[in-house]
Amino acid sequence: MKILLIHGLSRTPLSLSSLESYLQERGATTEQFGYLAFAESFDSIVERLSVHCQAIASSEPYGIVAHSLGGILIRAALANNSIKLPEHIVMLGTPNQPPRLAPLAWKLLPFRWWIRHCGFNLTNPAFFKSLPGLTSPYTIIAGTLGPTGGWSPFGNEVNDGIVAVSETFLSDLDPIIELPVWHTFMMNDLTVKKTVARALGVNQHNKINDDN
Repeated sequence: MKILLIHGLSRTPLSLSSLESYLQERGATTEQFGYLAFAESFDSIVERLSVHCQAIASSEPYGIVAHSLGGILIRAALANNSIKLPEHIVMLGTPNQPPRLAPLAWKLLPFRWWIRHCGFNLTNPAFFKSLPGLTSPYTIIAGTLGPTGGWSPFGNEVNDGIVAVSETFLSDLDPIIELPVWHTFMMNDLTVKKTVARALGVNQHNKINDDN
């Protein structure tokens, strides 16, 4: 099974390189999907991702690892019913519900220019209602190291600094895996890497040393 990795908003494939290396060292075959939110519309990125998934699925089974916005992109891409579905999807800190920080970020003009259509969608509850669910098996990993309290925009809700755990749910029945990590760098955490590999059925015993 090939594993396709999809990075988050304002990041690049480099952000997933450590996780990708971890999976490769344990025998997985991987690919990365890159995009630039300031240079492409959400719809054009989704169209490219749809074509990319079709190309992989035409030759072999595949799984998905998606960080943050990457999870939203794959949900939208899989709305194309002609695509063979992935065997499993792992979402890392994906806001499957409208993230409360998005409208605040959208007020910042430099950030608005940088994130463009993708960022605007994150501020729009109607956009989230229009997104399809997932029919492939999936795993949601959420971080818990974000600030809480009276001064935090999250109040007392557990969060990863960018996304609240409650905002990662696709369904009220989702068994969210909560780990003590920050949103931006959660993919570099060893426990996250092990959890991703386990969810995708990667043989972790192919690599003896798991200390880094």
